[in-house]
Amino acid sequence: MSKLQYLLLDQNSIRGEIPHEIGNCVKLLQLQMGSNYLSGEIPPEIGHIKNLQIALNLSSNHLHGSLPLELGKLDKLVSLDVSNNRLSGNIPSSFKGMLSLIEVNFSNNLLTGPIPNFVPFQKSPKSSFLGNIELCGEPLTPPCASSHSSDSENYHHKVSYKIILAVIGSGLAVFTSVTVVVLLFMMRERQEKEAKAAGIEDDATNNRPMILAGNVFVENLRQAIDLDAVVKATLKDSNKLISGTFSTVYKAVMPSGLVLSVKRLKSMDRTIIHHQSKMIRELERLSKLCHDNLVRPVGYVIYEDVALLIHHHLPNGTLAQLLHDSTKQPEYEPDWPTRLSIAVGVAEGLAFLHNVAIIHLDISSGNVLLDSNSKPLVGEIEISKLLDPSKGTASISAVAGSFGYIPPEYAYTMQVTAPGNVYSYGVVLLEILTTRVPVDEAFGEGVDLVKWVHTAPARGETPEQILDARLSTVSFGWRKEMLAALKVALLCTDNTPAKRPKMKKVVEMLHEIKQN
Repeated sequence: MSKLQYLLLDQNSIRGEIPHEIGNCVKLLQLQMGSNYLSGEIPPEIGHIKNLQIALNLSSNHLHGSLPLELGKLDKLVSLDVSNNRLSGNIPSSFKGMLSLIEVNFSNNLLTGPIPNFVPFQKSPKSSFLGNIELCGEPLTPPCASSHSSDSENYHHKVSYKIILAVIGSGLAVFTSVTVVVLLFMMRERQEKEAKAAGIEDDATNNRPMILAGNVFVENLRQAIDLDAVVKATLKDSNKLISGTFSTVYKAVMPSGLVLSVKRLKSMDRTIIHHQSKMIRELERLSKLCHDNLVRPVGYVIYEDVALLIHHHLPNGTLAQLLHDSTKQPEYEPDWPTRLSIAVGVAEGLAFLHNVAIIHLDISSGNVLLDSNSKPLVGEIEISKLLDPSKGTASISAVAGSFGYIPPEYAYTMQVTAPGNVYSYGVVLLEILTTRVPVDEAFGEGVDLVKWVHTAPARGETPEQILDARLSTVSFGWRKEMLAALKVALLCTDNTPAKRPKMKKVVEMLHEIKQN
């Protein structure tokens, strides 16, 4: 049981008390025990399950007693539901320790007292707290009047006490007051000097928003990644690296010296904002994908309606920059083996995604990143899980991908599919072979790279004339491999989706080219 990650026991008519040994399931990510007949108190040992992240659901049972203070230690927990029970007492202020909390439901219990001043509570709907007659405070409309009157009573007692103290030891009080004022003045002066030295007077930094949720998935990076520094980096235009269809990427240097890439999602689809717990679950799963040719998230930050995804920084930029940006390569160096390795790596990454039922929404050379050894990594893999095109408000091009890579069938199917991914990959492969951009006025009006290549015979051009001559003329071996890869690209970009090979087959064909 110590290795158990998901315990889903909701709606099973289970009776009795929750065993205290539940705290031994230290690897649990999700605990669902709602809609049963559970009785007794909530075991405080649940607070020992530090990995609990996706949800803790104990709703619709017969639980009584107070909410354990220990639950406040669940700093990764995203969703908490204890509604429809007989829980009593206050909502503990220790719950402010639930730093990742987004969804809560305390409704229909016997809870009393003020709701703690905690952003996830105040941002929750009133329905999350209704049904507790003696519960008060934001977001509920009735203010905590009783606490106000008791505060007033306490105030009068304090005033009387201060008068007695003033009469007995006025000299001591004056001395203490002067000392405190002097110390405060000195501390303030010191803080102002430190603030100026550190450049904290910058308006953007001073107005940095409050983090609502955040987590680092990789254990050995948690000490090195400062979430405040992550947010701060995205507030400066000087840190901007690239802007894509679905996101803008920033460079972030941590106080530890670690360099990261931070992706700020564009709010084209409201599901990102309104379903944050689902988003976090998907990110957690994607972070566990094991493939060398995928860019996986290492963490996230959420503030206001903004979602930031944290990745390792890849210093060599994108495949698009390598192929088309002359500033990235001032002196051209023909290297077909490197390009072929990149083509194979991208194909293997996409084949893996298809194998785990993930369809990429934006395959392009701009979303293929290169590490220090020019190994390709497919980026934007999170978007397919965070966006729901059928419910979104994004335009056709935004959902289907970047202009020039969109498969022709999307115009009438309006669906992103695996064969559509193969088409987009074929465009990337044509870029690698021709060093031409997907859309160029030089092709002629209404002609893109795919059409330009497919209509070459009609123009009287040979396949050799399509290839980048700076590569194909270096050696007979290179030209032979490039022509074989061109055949693969033509298959991938066939107008009929059913005629395109699967990505797994594409990988096999490219490996055969390398081996021969």
